[in-house]
Amino acid sequence: MSAGADRQQVDVQQADIQQADIQQEIVDDFAMFSDWSERYQYLIDLAKALPAFPEELKTEANLLKGCQSQVFVYFGAKHEQLDIQAISDSSIVSGLISLVLRVYSGRSPAEILATEPRFIDGIGLSKNLSITRKNGLAALIARIKAEAGLRR
Repeated sequence: MSAGADRQQVDVQQADIQQADIQQEIVDDFAMFSDWSERYQYLIDLAKALPAFPEELKTEANLLKGCQSQVFVYFGAKHEQLDIQAISDSSIVSGLISLVLRVYSGRSPAEILATEPRFIDGIGLSKNLSITRKNGLAALIARIKAEAGLRR
């Protein structure tokens, strides 16, 4: 293996550790709440903290397919990392977006492709989301990974 390939492997391993820590923080955050009504309120609170999504980016090209709610996703790049912006017209979906951005935004394409969203099962989302929200969440993650694949 070349020195460059060795360095990239080390970078991905370090990213794996960081991603595991971020995802564990999300699981720990949700563990503070005793029931799903509190967890849904937390998602709504996370949605309110999302940065404003520029109106000029709310285009057909940035509209996520596969969601019942309107979800817009925009990909920029900073220093070989994907800078992801997203928003929904649904507060709960925007809260889910906030979690996904916490895990994936600001990461290299290789890091994104290597990261599985373990927090989803860790906080019980797969059991407690409606089928349409589960499908939308899966579509968002698939879109992020597809974009990372294109920029790799």
